[in-house]
Parts: sequence; structure tokens; C-alpha cells
Amino acid sequence: MATETPPPSKTQAPLPTTEEFLAVRDSAEFGELRRSYRSFAFPLTVAFIAWYLLYVLLSNYAGGFMGTKLFGNINVALVLGLAQFLTTFLIAWWYARLAAVKLDPKAEAIKSRMENAE
Repeated sequence: MATETPPPSKTQAPLPTTEEFLAVRDSAEFGELRRSYRSFAFPLTVAFIAWYLLYVLLSNYAGGFMGTKLFGNINVALVLGLAQFLTTFLIAWWYARLAAVKLDPKAEAIKSRMENAE
């Protein structure tokens, strides 16, 4: 069986010490990375859960409104249900973009510094 990648090395680089991990955890750079992630993830998670619960509550308690036909056999419930999928994909796309531009470079810098700190 042919593979494109060579087999893994038998020698493994030494792992960072506990003190090195703690130093990185307490560093300003790691704190900024966590802040960047949390400032995106937490508000969007809360907003999406609220949006989802609004849809569920409207479906349970506002049947007349949700059954309102917009055009043909398309009603408010169907449009809002499809909007749930749309917002899921938009949030995933937005996060992937944010991670590629902001989070990944910061994380890679921290990782490479830890790997080269031997």
C-alpha cells in the first residue's frame, strides 16, 4: 500500500513542562486569544438559542401567525424554519472566516513558540 506521507518518526519531541504550560496559559497573548474566541462564540450562541426558542414558542403558542400563508403553500412557519438552517450555515461560515483570519494565526504562534522552547 503506497502512501504520500512518510511514516511517523520514532523519536518524539519532548513535551512542555507543567510550568511552561502555566506560563503560556497566564500570558497576555493566550488571554487575547481566549477573549477573541469568547467574544464571538458566547454572544452568537446566546443569540442563536434565543432565535431557536422564539421559533419553538411561536410554533407552540402562535399557530395562527405561523400558519399565515405568504404565497402559495408557503407559510410563516416554513420560512422561519428554513431561516434556522440559513442562520446555522451563516454562523458556521462566519466562524470559519474569523478562525482563519484571527484565531488560527494567534494559536499557531503560541504553538510554535511552545514547540521551539526546548
